[in-house]
Amino acid sequence: MVAFTEVSQQAESEKNGKFHNISPCNEKNVDYSQKRTVEESDDHQNGHAVHLQEGPHKTSTLKSSKKRTHNVEECPLLVAFYTFLSYGVLLLVGYIKEFFYPPSNKEKNREDYVPLYIGFESFYTRNVYRRIQDCWARPICSVPGAEIELLDRYSPDYGWTMKLSGTTTKCINAGSYNYLGFAENVGPCHDDAEKATQEVGFTTSSPHLELGTMQCHLELNDLVAKFLGVEDALTFGMGFATNVLNLPSLLDKHCCVFSDEFNHASLILGLRLSGATVKVFRHNDMKDLDRKVREAIIYGHPRTRRPWKKILVVVEGIYSMEGSICDLPGLLEVKRKYKTYLYIDEAHSIGALGDHGRGVVDYYGCDPREVDILMGTFTKSFGAAGGYIAGSKDLINHLRVTSHAQCYAASMSPPVARQILTSMEIIMGKDGNKEGERRIKQLARNTHYFRRRAKQMGFIVYGNDDSPVVPVLLYLPAVTAGFVRELTKRGVAGVGVGFPATKITGGRMRFCLSAAHTKEMLDKILKEVEEVGELCSSKYSSRPTDPTPVVW
Repeated sequence: MVAFTEVSQQAESEKNGKFHNISPCNEKNVDYSQKRTVEESDDHQNGHAVHLQEGPHKTSTLKSSKKRTHNVEECPLLVAFYTFLSYGVLLLVGYIKEFFYPPSNKEKNREDYVPLYIGFESFYTRNVYRRIQDCWARPICSVPGAEIELLDRYSPDYGWTMKLSGTTTKCINAGSYNYLGFAENVGPCHDDAEKATQEVGFTTSSPHLELGTMQCHLELNDLVAKFLGVEDALTFGMGFATNVLNLPSLLDKHCCVFSDEFNHASLILGLRLSGATVKVFRHNDMKDLDRKVREAIIYGHPRTRRPWKKILVVVEGIYSMEGSICDLPGLLEVKRKYKTYLYIDEAHSIGALGDHGRGVVDYYGCDPREVDILMGTFTKSFGAAGGYIAGSKDLINHLRVTSHAQCYAASMSPPVARQILTSMEIIMGKDGNKEGERRIKQLARNTHYFRRRAKQMGFIVYGNDDSPVVPVLLYLPAVTAGFVRELTKRGVAGVGVGFPATKITGGRMRFCLSAAHTKEMLDKILKEVEEVGELCSSKYSSRPTDPTPVVW
């Protein structure tokens, strides 16, 4: 039998949940070889269980365990069959067509370059996506607030190209990530951004490590740290790049990362660039995560069998395609048990969750210092652009001199920084009124109302009941495209999602709710969704519904 004893070398440095020097070669990193036992026997080879002793750790005041539940209704078998059949027919017709009429996409003057058009991806784009591309990448000509204006398009060549018709369609916006309604062209955020533009212009034209740091950037770093309740923070000009350009500064080939299977593409790309060994665990499955972390500690690096320098668990606060919320209490249990590090991407949860809008940590009532790295973006709840990394001073000081985003990317535009500062101050109540609190409560009310009504109608709805991202499962590609087109005709702009952004049996409409939505707007959206659902026969849920009227 293998017996483990938790190491306590980091007890002093981690008793307050602080993250000390995560640089890849730092001597303070946990030596996971010390977690191994002195005694091993043949029982381990026979697959016997591994026993662990947990040391004392700081407990957090956690809210109801109901928040940790996420029941997913599986795709009906008949619907799954027709979904596979639909894709099969589309692909078969495509192969037959291209056998007789090969595509004329020969590339010229590209010797020694990687081909742009090759393989199944290009084939799929030509034969599946092309037919329904009018449902995606739709241009707008207004502020993406509660309502939005779409530029109408048509295709003269069966989807190969799209042309503007010169007209527009006004719709209720149910697709933008405008959770707190700060995407607006009137009000204090707009006025402060306009003032910043007049005073210092649009850009610094320089990275932070050269001449790109302005007073507004320093103020923003300080305010983000205070808002999140951590020691320090660092902001960047692009949300996607916040993950891609910072993860390689924190990890190397001697590190092991455990990534949720539904993590965002920016996290996946950043982990690939880091060179770390990445192991994927099932979505929000703490038992699977626990088992895989334990095995990684036992066996070490797959080639050398040496212990890992760092083990990092990477998750999201709200998963933008599933609408689910990470199981933070379970993640903290694993973190304490194995002395791992925890990285949370709060792109969709910051501002949208918690009584104070401070994200998933606020939502569960945990101590933010227990999370080693807090990442988030300003493109959703703050109606701006860019992202942040927050944590201990050691972490932020390390990133200030090693992050590629600090060395090579231009710093955040001053008007954008001012937009974030003003909106964050409103959320924190620093403006002297309760406008931020009102928006947070309005979003929560809209979320509960919309989700309950959609379930009552008989749709399969994914995600946590408190998540403003509401996926309604449609499965069939034709139904997904039809849903988008019909809702647009009826004045509702939503987002359809299908393969390869989801699995083949995962086609859906994704509705994103906002504090800017009124009850009348929600009722209009729900009315049209119900009618289109009847038209498309897409109410697949077999669960009993609660007939009690939903009160807003």
